[in-house]
Amino acid sequence: MKQKWMSPLLLFGLVLLGPMCLDASAAEGGAKGADTASGKLVITGSSTLAPMIEEIGKRFKALHPGVQIEVQAGGTGRGISDAMAGRVDIGMASRALKDNESALYSFAIARDGICLIVHKGNPVQSLSNRQVADIYTGKITNWSQVGGRDAPILVINPKEGFGSVDLFSHFFDIKYSDIKAQAVVGDNFERFKAIVDDPNGITYVSLGTAERQVAARVPIKLLPADGVAATTKNIRSGNFPISRPLLLLTKEPPAGVVKEFINFSLSSQVTDIVAQYDFVPYLD
Repeated sequence: MKQKWMSPLLLFGLVLLGPMCLDASAAEGGAKGADTASGKLVITGSSTLAPMIEEIGKRFKALHPGVQIEVQAGGTGRGISDAMAGRVDIGMASRALKDNESALYSFAIARDGICLIVHKGNPVQSLSNRQVADIYTGKITNWSQVGGRDAPILVINPKEGFGSVDLFSHFFDIKYSDIKAQAVVGDNFERFKAIVDDPNGITYVSLGTAERQVAARVPIKLLPADGVAATTKNIRSGNFPISRPLLLLTKEPPAGVVKEFINFSLSSQVTDIVAQYDFVPYLD
């Protein structure tokens, strides 16, 4: 079954990505099923999505006390493979699906971007795409080569399987195997810690999550891409070039409590939660 990513205008009604359509009557939270919904939902995948889905799950459970929801991170790769194998009810992915993953049913619940970050004390204000590629492939090894101080560059790269890896590699036209990293870490928060611990580091993270860290006074700096500031506002306007859909995935056409949860996640009842995590909701 060929997967196609829906346009934002169609998502409000939860039109299924493929020939199957879901009942839109539950799109405002599935209130009619509040008395009967029960069971356990296991959701795995993207570490970018996991905290937001946990909050959505809490709100859903308040309306459906008979439902148990277990959210596990582990990266987009895990969410896709778990969904494809039928090991979980819902997978989470923070990138568009590839052709060999297109049999999955996918639902874009928000938009996000990834951005490069350095320590707040790093004097470098921007990098060209070529400079980024050269840093990550080991051709540029000292910050002085890009207008910074005389200090070695610590390239911090995420492990394979995270949605940000594919988006970064595609945008900068770098193969993962060609990256010369001095440190390989896991999710966004491991990457933030690596930058805080070593002011000469560089890595890339979820833009929305990075904005939250800056607001919390974590000493990081977001670098622009193609001259466009790394802000949620620029994702919303479509100007920020390194952006991605945030997806929920199922192996089969959603039914029962799975369908109700996905409908709820696409409804206006959770728009405030999406915004809380500095992602851009499709219902805007």
